[in-house]
Amino acid sequence: MKRNRTCGELRKSDEGTIVTLSGWVHKYRNLGGLLFLDLRDRYGITQVIFDPEVVSSEVMDICTKIRNEYVVTVQGIVNVKPEPNKNLPTGEIEIEAKKIRIENESETPPFNFLNGSSDAREDKRLEYRYLDLRSERMTRNIVIRHKATLAVRQFLSDRGFLEIETPTFSKSTPEGARDYVVPSRLFPGSFYALPQSPQIYKQLLMVSGFDKYFQIARCFRDEDARGDRQPEFTQIDIEKSFTDQEEIFKLTEEMYYDMFLKALDTKIESKFVRLTYHESMEKYGVDKPDLRFGLTLKNITDIKDSFDFKVINSAEHVKFIAVEGLEGLSRKQIKVYEDYAIHLGAKGLAFVKYIDGKLEGGISKFLSEENMVEIIKRSELTKNGIIFFGADSTAIVNKVLGNLRNKIGKELELYDPKEFKFCWITDFPMFEFNDEENRWEAMHHMFTMPRECDIEKLDTNPGEVLGICYDLVLNGVELASGSIRIHDENIQNKVFRTLGLPQEEIDEKFGFMLKAFKYGAPPHGGIAPGLDRTIQIMCGEDTIREVIAFPKAKNLNCPMMKAPSPISEDQLNELNIKLK
Repeated sequence: MKRNRTCGELRKSDEGTIVTLSGWVHKYRNLGGLLFLDLRDRYGITQVIFDPEVVSSEVMDICTKIRNEYVVTVQGIVNVKPEPNKNLPTGEIEIEAKKIRIENESETPPFNFLNGSSDAREDKRLEYRYLDLRSERMTRNIVIRHKATLAVRQFLSDRGFLEIETPTFSKSTPEGARDYVVPSRLFPGSFYALPQSPQIYKQLLMVSGFDKYFQIARCFRDEDARGDRQPEFTQIDIEKSFTDQEEIFKLTEEMYYDMFLKALDTKIESKFVRLTYHESMEKYGVDKPDLRFGLTLKNITDIKDSFDFKVINSAEHVKFIAVEGLEGLSRKQIKVYEDYAIHLGAKGLAFVKYIDGKLEGGISKFLSEENMVEIIKRSELTKNGIIFFGADSTAIVNKVLGNLRNKIGKELELYDPKEFKFCWITDFPMFEFNDEENRWEAMHHMFTMPRECDIEKLDTNPGEVLGICYDLVLNGVELASGSIRIHDENIQNKVFRTLGLPQEEIDEKFGFMLKAFKYGAPPHGGIAPGLDRTIQIMCGEDTIREVIAFPKAKNLNCPMMKAPSPISEDQLNELNIKLK
């Protein structure tokens, strides 16, 4: 017997057909001698009936040995059910079995994954990931990932882009995070680095004349175990010669529209909202705003000196966020928000309540009538609510109120979790100053082209230089960064010097790239959306671990393979490595 149909495809129109199905025993039950077996594969579930009056005693003997998750092959006739099961696509039919073969037995699984949302701890799920992936939920996620990736490949290929693989063994360069390094046996004391991105290679491909490149690229970053991070991840890497920001935006918007349509059968906006970095920070406090709901920040820095309240009038920056419907918060509930603000770096969280056209409670006793009128006017409240203030440095105010906005939006369910709201963030500063190390750092990366009008500021005022760079944001999550790249050796050298790189290090780590720029490098630019993060949002999951077949755990280890693990003394000796 060899499988000729799947467990998810049979319908009423297949009545009378002899079929052979293979899969896992989803569940089985014995009702008065009749054995009912639900057979499962990744396509679905089909009910199979074994009737002792129809099949041989040998077949029924085999059936008595069956348990959940046994792998079996059955052959039988498709019959129409007298009463269909409307919960299953195959619910109108059942298989009247004639033969069965047990392909393999199974131990009792260590947790229940059949309902698609196992209550097992994540480390247990990852230890037995091959079982966890059998669940309907995980199967769906992996299928969506495949469809989305296939759509991207087809979309870009149809537009003349070439999929070109770049090396996994590369050179260690300062790209922000720590590199994963690989010792070389043939070159003792020397190391390869796993690429944090194919950035340099794809720029060199532009110099090579391959004007349209893409790659579903594996990237590696040795970062600390915090947040929703993975040491290896996948990005949709795209680069194009003789292009500009507008063309990259159009290409990306069309690609995402096609991806969502083919993977989810969902139509998203064909053009995405655009905000400058300054607008995003001013209105939302973050550079990756969730636009599924309003609740924008209101700036009152211009009138702070009119307040007879030191917390406000002595602050560098003052903003507030006005929330309708929270006027009934108790002092204990407000303290929860205050503690959250303090955790983010604030000294506290001032508030007032807006009730029936007046401001009450909190800091209202410190506000003049004129202050109150202006706050109410700028709040744009039409119903009773509460106003939270941020008064501190610009960075702290934006960080606190921006995150508080997201927290309140989620708690009050101010948005549809199934909505997809994209936006572009543009005109980022090229550099940000690191006070601890007393030097400038690249805000995107060191290969971003500055605006032409700002090039002369690289030597005199780096903080005012804006780059031709952009981020793509979806539902408050950064999906992609991109930019128009530097293709001029002199400008690239200026940026390196602004970042404080000594000439010796420039020559050692980027000399090959600067040499390439001397041989006719074309203008070029691109973008690199994160595939894992995109699929996570498409699937409605809270973490990228749910959309990667074999991810690392939160602490970045692998519970299934017990990696990382020590290697033998012989291996260390071969690599000329001695452990401390």
